[in-house]
Amino acid sequence: MTFLSVEQPDGLVSSTPGIAVDFLRDWRQAAARLSAGHRTAFQHGYWLGAWYEAFDDVAPLIAVISDVATGKDITVVPMISHVRRGIRIVEFADLGVCDNNAPILPLDAALDPAAMDAIGKALVEALRALPDRFDLLRLKKMPAQVGGRPNPLVSLGRAGSCSVNGNLVLIGDDYEAYQASIRRMQMPRCWRVFSRLGNARFEIATDAERARQFLDVMDAQQEERMRQLGSPFVLNDDVHARFYREVARQGVAEGYAVISALVCDKGIAATTFGVRYGATYLLLRISHTGRTWANFSPGLLATERTMEALHAQGVRRFDLSIGNQDYKRRLGAVQVPLTDATVALSWRGAPFAWRDHAAQGLRRHPRLAALAARAMGKVAR
Repeated sequence: MTFLSVEQPDGLVSSTPGIAVDFLRDWRQAAARLSAGHRTAFQHGYWLGAWYEAFDDVAPLIAVISDVATGKDITVVPMISHVRRGIRIVEFADLGVCDNNAPILPLDAALDPAAMDAIGKALVEALRALPDRFDLLRLKKMPAQVGGRPNPLVSLGRAGSCSVNGNLVLIGDDYEAYQASIRRMQMPRCWRVFSRLGNARFEIATDAERARQFLDVMDAQQEERMRQLGSPFVLNDDVHARFYREVARQGVAEGYAVISALVCDKGIAATTFGVRYGATYLLLRISHTGRTWANFSPGLLATERTMEALHAQGVRRFDLSIGNQDYKRRLGAVQVPLTDATVALSWRGAPFAWRDHAAQGLRRHPRLAALAARAMGKVAR
């Protein structure tokens, strides 16, 4: 086990022996720490750099956790702080655009359960000791592992307590065998129907300008779809649009940002947006023209063509995003649990932590959760 003392920039020290916790308020200062460490695609420099630049109405708070004895960084946690309903909250740099959140770990990370517990405890104590007087720590959508290493912050919550989950498709080296396993989706027929359109083709953007064109179409198609459903759409507002385009600008040339489309003479039938890190691809957004070309399921076809193209490049893990739509099961996705952790940092945050814990407990009892939801609905009316 790594023995842990928490040192803060303002000189305060916690009672947990052997770990130093420093807080940086600018992502650019933290970006080089553990630059070669284990992470998910959402802790990539292109993603976080664009995120902190776009969502500038919240305060960056990046925890750098290191071993006192060696001075070596052992965890970097990209977070923010903001005020909601008068409560000072610390959480991951997310605000709804990430499918999962995690710390960055060193390549040689080898943490036993005791060390993992100590890291979580040190982070909490360091936050409590800051002069900001934070009230609540909320860490949502955490995977159990980061790059095959245990996620030390999961110890702060109850495994699998998140209300959403990943949807993972694992494909071996034989993509044709995978296609045969999903033959009921009739993707070859959909491709034949699409191919009858003039100059029909599948395309992955290879430069920032083409990526921007696809994103412009995606925003318009998704906004129209949400309007038909009577739901609000925010991903094309100034902040979100700037964020996605900056991720694309930085990452499309080297294949981190993957923006694809079904294109023909009549226009763009469907688009996808995702990010790739190593052998893993995460699908984040899909758009299509709705009823116009529904006879060949353009959204699903664009997704499957993207998977095929990336498989040829060595991708074997395809995460189809949170949300359990039926098409993900038909594509062979298996649900991957995620973990939430809420910790009160002050007495003001305690009621919110209790509420979060109660909600997490209800999720273990679906019938009781449904009754509680209906009761809350009656009260609201």
